[in-house]
Amino acid sequence: MNVPAILSFLFFTAIVAVIAWYKTRKQKIDTLNGLFLANRSLSFLFVGGGLLFTNINTATIIGENELTYTHDMTVMAWGVTSVFAMLIVSEFFMPIYLRTGISTTPDYLEARYDSSTKKIVSIVFLISYIINLLPTVLYSGAIAFNGLFHFSDFYRADYWTTIWILVWIMGSIGGLYSILGGLRAIAVSDTLLGLGIFAAGLLLPFLGLKYLGNGNIGQGLHILLSSKTDHLNSIGSSSDPIPFSTLFTGMLLVNLYYWGTEQYIVQQVLASKDLASCQKGIAVACLGKLISPLLLNIPGLIAVHLFTNLPNTAEVFPKMTSLVSPPFMAGYIAAIIFGAAFTTFNAGLNSSSTLFILNIYKPWLQKKERLAGEAHLIRIAKRFEITICLAAMFIAPFIVFAKKGFYTYVQTVNGFFNVPIFTILFIGFITKKVPPLAAKAGLIFFILCYGSIQLFFHIKLHFLHILFLLFLLTSALMLIIGRLYPMAQPYQQKINNLVDIRPWKNRFIYTFLLLTLMVSLFVVFSKAGLLRQ
Repeated sequence: MNVPAILSFLFFTAIVAVIAWYKTRKQKIDTLNGLFLANRSLSFLFVGGGLLFTNINTATIIGENELTYTHDMTVMAWGVTSVFAMLIVSEFFMPIYLRTGISTTPDYLEARYDSSTKKIVSIVFLISYIINLLPTVLYSGAIAFNGLFHFSDFYRADYWTTIWILVWIMGSIGGLYSILGGLRAIAVSDTLLGLGIFAAGLLLPFLGLKYLGNGNIGQGLHILLSSKTDHLNSIGSSSDPIPFSTLFTGMLLVNLYYWGTEQYIVQQVLASKDLASCQKGIAVACLGKLISPLLLNIPGLIAVHLFTNLPNTAEVFPKMTSLVSPPFMAGYIAAIIFGAAFTTFNAGLNSSSTLFILNIYKPWLQKKERLAGEAHLIRIAKRFEITICLAAMFIAPFIVFAKKGFYTYVQTVNGFFNVPIFTILFIGFITKKVPPLAAKAGLIFFILCYGSIQLFFHIKLHFLHILFLLFLLTSALMLIIGRLYPMAQPYQQKINNLVDIRPWKNRFIYTFLLLTLMVSLFVVFSKAGLLRQ
């Protein structure tokens, strides 16, 4: 075990913790608004940092590098094309959310449909977080730490036991941080770690190319670009994890759901101090997503030339980092990985308790005609966070048995939850008379069909195309129900904005620049770019 690397890790982790504490020491979290929405006071840098680093977690870092190593650059589409979805969300979704003053995305569904739709969707969110989001973040973080510090080798413990121990250590620390700090502490640490990830994204490829070229970066780059060039391709065929055609079907829907509906993401934006800050923050996060392949994919490309036949391909990133980095740098990368794991984990915990308290527990108390003060609700929220934290720590180690690669598993399981919710939200946006019955029928229809296809029928069609087809079928079903049983009174949006909703004046200029950069990345990693030689 590398003691200097561990000391470096502790040093950088302590810096983030101390700064986050200093920035939030005067912030009160004795109210639900303070605990869940940082009193709606976040500036655009905190919004952008929170969005970016809540998204770029250990599951993303481990999973995308794994697929780049085993296949090619097609997996970068998840992050790069999300820029298009984020800009749509910025322009159309967020003005609606901030204008209506919601605290959770199911709040909008309650206003558009009814309270039971809100409750059902809140439960679907919670199930998704407990069985997928939180466990995968802990599992990928444990893989990264074991690969960087070789705990299983040093202590001569079997891999399974090591993963269990690391999962429980990370889960305990993350849970404690979320419970004590609230959303503002998460946003501050996310922003600091976001700056760190940019530095790591530049330094790690540099070190990897230098190692690959035996001390000569130019030689390393020549090797990367002249041999095994199939891995440089980002335009996927039907045999790749991400066929190019899926960018225009299911991937677009998943990204729109994620950035415009996913509670633990949207909650970062709902805490912004005004709409302009919200839109600027999303633009900052977009820029970060365009830079992120340096950390999410390029290490996997370099690893293609360093390793052959790894028994566990999920360890590509930590093994490559450990091999090419000096101890000080390895500790720094480990601190970034640790932060990536526990900030996403914290955001998931915070959003889960938000959904539970505001959408399930508090309405239940009101139905029972029982009054509860803020202190009681905060106490229940923290107990709930502890409960789901323990559940996630129990589930996480079993992901080691996932087939078809870790990241493919994550995205496939997400299909049970993400596009169904987005579908009923989308129909709610574009129609005024589709009734609550249609929303409930749509959710049930979509989840049952997708589950049946994944578990029993095994249709030879990419799961993203399946999601798109089910989106079309579910939308048609909801529109038919709306035609047969329309709402007596058309939906009218009620204005209840709690912040300034004037948009960012320069947003269209930055939208054009960001979209141009997005397209350019695909051109570079294609036969028109690097593969042309």
